[in-house]
Amino acid sequence: MSDGQFIAGDWGTSHLRLFLCDAGGATRDAVSGPGAAQAGGRFASIFASLTARWRTGQGELPAVLCGMVGSTLGWIQAPYVSCPAQAEQIAAACVSLEGGGVRVVPGLSCRNRFDAPDYLRGEETQILGALGLSTPLRHGRRLLCLPGTHTKWVLIEDGCIREFFSAPTGELFAVLRDHSVLVREHGVGEDDQAFDKGVADFNALPQVSLLHRLFEVRSRQLAGELPSPAASAYLSGMLIASDVHGALRAMSGCYTGTPVVVGSSKLTNLYSRVCALGGCDVQELDGVDASLHGLAWVQRMTAHAA
Repeated sequence: MSDGQFIAGDWGTSHLRLFLCDAGGATRDAVSGPGAAQAGGRFASIFASLTARWRTGQGELPAVLCGMVGSTLGWIQAPYVSCPAQAEQIAAACVSLEGGGVRVVPGLSCRNRFDAPDYLRGEETQILGALGLSTPLRHGRRLLCLPGTHTKWVLIEDGCIREFFSAPTGELFAVLRDHSVLVREHGVGEDDQAFDKGVADFNALPQVSLLHRLFEVRSRQLAGELPSPAASAYLSGMLIASDVHGALRAMSGCYTGTPVVVGSSKLTNLYSRVCALGGCDVQELDGVDASLHGLAWVQRMTAHAA
């Protein structure tokens, strides 16, 4: 394949996604592989085998990778850049592999507004991509939400990443859904009505601790108010409502404009739905698009620096 200019990759804990991109960052081809937890010491061989057909006939292609590939589980340990951080600082802190042909993007760290250490790795490229895709994000104090296993709420000021904090919303949902008595039967497909009820029930008493509300997922089933197959959707609504309410309260008065949610369409739709039910509009950006845009920017910056 001769129209590729560089390789972009998100090498997470469970999954690897590699993309052959043209000079503008548009995807020409893609391939998947094992995550960092399964790769062991085989990072170089896995990368070489998955990208061999892209490199045939055109020599080595430069690559830029983000995610857990740069962690203690990964190919090489990339540093955390301390916030506040400018985009250029992130690009400058990339770590080189394979004679400089592969660059690994660093993560970010901060002391969050709850006076606790906080970290992210992988999401920094989505933040960089969002800054490139959304002009308003580069001006003033803006709020960015990256929902996922560990949702990140990020404060950006004039394009500088000031601070962030994490909420293990997705992880808590998975643990309670699969390993607790709260959900005994998984529904088939999405249940918007049950999700909205979970949101509405939380929003009715937002001042009450989530810990004192979670058993309702079980008790409402026992009382006949909630069908068992709808329990997981109800739980999801309650957890995301708590996440959104807590984050917007913590960030109240710290940002202007519309919050931007970056991620998979499924998750951004759920967070947007919760925000809308609470009277707050948001802008949605596709997480893969943002990640690729950010990786392409890092590639241009590091290639220029080299």
